[in-house]
Amino acid sequence: MDFEQLVDNITPAIYEGLKRAVEIGKWPDGRVLTVEQREHCMAGVIAYDLKMQDETERVGYIDRGKKAEGEMCGEDHRHDDGDQILKWAE
Repeated sequence: MDFEQLVDNITPAIYEGLKRAVEIGKWPDGRVLTVEQREHCMAGVIAYDLKMQDETERVGYIDRGKKAEGEMCGEDHRHDDGDQILKWAE
């Protein structure tokens, strides 16, 4: 069985179990995952996400907001392009 077939056979319950194992570093029975097992589980979770989840529902998704390119922060923030001197307090 190749990796793609393996991902096709992941059920939502298996996906949640793999995700949980990666999060806590343990299998449901309490055994600790090896580094290799954690990497394989993470690869399975990512592959399942790409195939089955919307982009916003995937593990690691970062919502970057709706700002237009070049738009600045709110009006209450100052943006000065000049040099700024930092003073270290001791």
